[in-house]
Amino acid sequence: MPFQASINAMWARFKDVVPNKDIRVLHAISKIVVGKVNPEEQLLQPLVGSSIKVLTPYQLAGIVFGISGFESILLDIKGCDVILDEVHTYSGYSRSMVLEIVKVLKHFECRIHIGTATMPTVLYNELLEILGGVEHVYEVQLSVDELDKFNRHKIYKLANDENIFPIIQKAKESKEKILIVCNTIKKAQDVYKLMIEEFPHVEKMLIHSRFKRRDRFQRELRLKDEVNGNGKDKKGFKPCIVVATQVIEVSLDISFDRMITECAPLDGMIQRFGRVNRERTEESIKIQKPIHVIEPKGKVLPYNMEVLQMSFNQLPDGGEILLERTLQEKIDSVYPELDKKAIDIHLKFKGSRFTMKELTDNRKGILIDALEIEGATCILEADRQKYIDATWEERIDIEVPINWKTISRYKKQFEQLNVGSNPFVVPQDEDEYGKYGLQLIEHDIIL
Repeated sequence: MPFQASINAMWARFKDVVPNKDIRVLHAISKIVVGKVNPEEQLLQPLVGSSIKVLTPYQLAGIVFGISGFESILLDIKGCDVILDEVHTYSGYSRSMVLEIVKVLKHFECRIHIGTATMPTVLYNELLEILGGVEHVYEVQLSVDELDKFNRHKIYKLANDENIFPIIQKAKESKEKILIVCNTIKKAQDVYKLMIEEFPHVEKMLIHSRFKRRDRFQRELRLKDEVNGNGKDKKGFKPCIVVATQVIEVSLDISFDRMITECAPLDGMIQRFGRVNRERTEESIKIQKPIHVIEPKGKVLPYNMEVLQMSFNQLPDGGEILLERTLQEKIDSVYPELDKKAIDIHLKFKGSRFTMKELTDNRKGILIDALEIEGATCILEADRQKYIDATWEERIDIEVPINWKTISRYKKQFEQLNVGSNPFVVPQDEDEYGKYGLQLIEHDIIL
């Protein structure tokens, strides 16, 4: 699965329903998710042989790049069922990596299951060819009549974000649960500050990736268990405002009454829309709930303006229902070509064999070089001594993950420790962090 939140949610669902409890979760904060109740279980997380693993494709990337340990990954995965969920979310270098992983999995006799509700036809055709064509692939999709039962949203286009306040005020009076989605952390933090000023008595929450790993996980739990459609007070449902970034797009089982969102690429927006009117019953199946999409203008990083404008143009307006049966055609209009990047120079599995000497491997950094996913961490100044004295597991709790290109702008301003993951020390007030997460002066960082 593509995101930590998706993996955490799926792992929890497996733990609840699968009798065999040998189920492991693997990503940057998997030990936080597992918790400290069972140290043996923590120790087992990265080992081969579990009945079920829930992880990102990056943990399988070693098999195409020849990174240390790739042989054990192959031994573990050969002949298994591999489910690639939300495959549409990858683009550029990451998409190229996933396609190469599918080739390797097929060669090593895995049964491959690929799922998404928003796959461009060009990507579908590429995957179909890799898997051997229609005669070798079993496909499941809903009929048009079934799709019509999933029309859940009516769309309103907004010229700018200044128009959102009357919408929120009216929704608050109706005790609606409102989800506001921004494309950058900086924008989400700014909008959340405005919500505090304008709606001081409404329950609010901010969620994005730039919280300490432990805090991020706790916010995901609170969002799912307390704040979304199930949250009630003594008088019934209580209104709330949640401001978020793309971290809520997939696999979080939440259901809101209304969404206000910045325009994003169409496939991503459709996933966002899925967080509204998600809980369906026989009584509510004919009810559509409102989504307001803000027209893209000015600086739109991390996205491409042309893609955003095409996506915005594909949406209906004026409260018109977004028909599920039309989504494939709309997505294909936005993505007429497949977005891939050349990573051949880094690949060690080509055709049907490994092009490297036996008992050799590549440094792990090749994955970072190939996918351009340089990463870094920060800690708050208040946690500096705690971090120095902590064990490596305790350090994970208080680290804030951040894109290297972002923090590198400030590397002369902040101290960088030479212990743990070499975090940068940010002198931010703890109360401010508690409200807004890590704050830096930048404008174009995704998630």
